[in-house]
Amino acid sequence: MKLRNADAKAKYEYELVVLDDACTPNVAVQVATKMSADKEIIAAATHYCSSTAIATVDVYHKFGLPVVVWGAVLPDITYRNKYPEVHRVNGTMINQNDANAELISKIGYKTVAVIHDTTDYGKGHNQYFSAALAKLGGKIVGTFGVTADQQDFTAELTQIKALNPEVIYFGGLTPIGVRIRSQMDKLGIKAVFDGTSGIVSDAYIQGLGPLAEGTLAFREGAPTEKLPGGKFFMENYTAQKYDNPPEAYGAFAFAAMAMILDTIEKVGPDRKKVIEELGNVKDRDTIVGKVTFDDHGQNTVPVITKYVIQDGKFVEWDDSEYASGKRKLPGQK
Repeated sequence: MKLRNADAKAKYEYELVVLDDACTPNVAVQVATKMSADKEIIAAATHYCSSTAIATVDVYHKFGLPVVVWGAVLPDITYRNKYPEVHRVNGTMINQNDANAELISKIGYKTVAVIHDTTDYGKGHNQYFSAALAKLGGKIVGTFGVTADQQDFTAELTQIKALNPEVIYFGGLTPIGVRIRSQMDKLGIKAVFDGTSGIVSDAYIQGLGPLAEGTLAFREGAPTEKLPGGKFFMENYTAQKYDNPPEAYGAFAFAAMAMILDTIEKVGPDRKKVIEELGNVKDRDTIVGKVTFDDHGQNTVPVITKYVIQDGKFVEWDDSEYASGKRKLPGQK
């Protein structure tokens, strides 16, 4: 937004309205309704949390507000309905879990215990990972749903320890992931901790320190520095002197807002025209790569990156010492 307002060629001056969905569905519906009912708001870049993104799609459709989702991965956000208002620049958890099951099978793991949070996000990851693993001949030895605010996982982890899986797959976000991985250590569980995009954050590593080593995780898109516009994004982000580095989906949020602003520049500040124009996006160059929206508003060209935590950093699996064989994950052949 700042870059666009500083551009002398821009036709319009833009005002940013920031509303927090608190990663809570009922709060999200309230703020989405407030935003959608304000006719001065032309479009929105929305949602990291899948549970809030899916809770709000009906609101955007009802009020005719065009949105571009930049981080939430539940497939139903774009595919449950065929709402012309809803678009998404990132991929879905289907792509992510196919890549996840493929990697752990390739490493040689056969048995997996699943822990997922009981939001739509966690349940979706459980569904798509379990299906992907089954196709490859892997076995789910136990599945455990946990609440997003749960603190103690002794009961679930004690049962899992008795099942002795090679991998514990976790479908959820960083705060619970940190607690589970920490409590695994206290109970002497040596299984590989295998997470989703929900734990690809500096906070996961900071929360665990050395215990984060060897964690697997998967995310849509290439690492920021390898994105087509990654250098441009990082230079401009750094110039703003924010307190924290960008999180995993920062570049996608930038791409979503840039697409909205480009569209308004082309067709004017009119919701209906913006919706129509976004419906025609094909091979659009963005900082995260080419974007093409299908008939449900879903970007059809997602890339999935496989990560392992090595020496306190998320490292691409193929570039890691675990992939080369120099280091070994627990039970890695």
